[in-house]
Amino acid sequence: MRPKLVATDLDGTLVRSDGSVSPYTADVLAKVEALGVPVVFVTGRPLRWTEEVFEHVGSHGLAVVSNGALVWDVARHRPHLERPIEPALGLEMCTLLREALPGTVFAVETLDGIGLEPEFLERHRVPEGARRAPIAELFDEPALKLLARHEELAPQEFWDAAEQVVLGRLVITWSSSTSLLEISAPGVTKASTLALLCADLGVDAADVIAFGDMPNDLPMLSWAGTSYAMADAHPTVTQAASHVAPGHDEDGVAQVLAGVFGL
Repeated sequence: MRPKLVATDLDGTLVRSDGSVSPYTADVLAKVEALGVPVVFVTGRPLRWTEEVFEHVGSHGLAVVSNGALVWDVARHRPHLERPIEPALGLEMCTLLREALPGTVFAVETLDGIGLEPEFLERHRVPEGARRAPIAELFDEPALKLLARHEELAPQEFWDAAEQVVLGRLVITWSSSTSLLEISAPGVTKASTLALLCADLGVDAADVIAFGDMPNDLPMLSWAGTSYAMADAHPTVTQAASHVAPGHDEDGVAQVLAGVFGL
């Protein structure tokens, strides 16, 4: 049976290595939307980076951002749903993480942008005017995402150690090539927020086809009725998905969708 909704990650999945969405992929997405099938971007990117690809969001106009912490209404340019971390819980976890893993530094993402501790070495250009302050000052309102970085521990080592500290009180995931943990509110994942969106649209999990490449995609791929790991995905993602798509630089998502929908 033909899927009723497409859910796709962006970086390493839909978006090419140069940051672009190819004309072929854009054309396929538009044709799928024209069939009445929503294509929903489900990304770990913050809002400020997701806006770069909103031109490819169809008439439904919804995107799942910051690993499920935000559903953004593109057409109305406003939040449709927010699932943030409360400051008290977030700061408690920061204290515990720093005590257990000295050298951990933090940043927070809100609708207003990113705030970083002075020692936080960001790998991407920081927006002009971004706040720099200790985490106790930055975390003064609910945050869509808490970022934890370590310059010495390997990514998997950092993640495993952090899980032993947090013990499920927040959701920790990872989608970077560096030791950067992405931390969300309790129960917030790409899957749990996508499930809420699909419930609003009257779409069952069995009717969703999903694409991803990194550990933060695992809940979504496990939830969707049909799941694809990209050819160059993280090994855990390849193991979890039911199918493998060509790589993101080969327009793998578009190739699969063209076949599934007979385009």
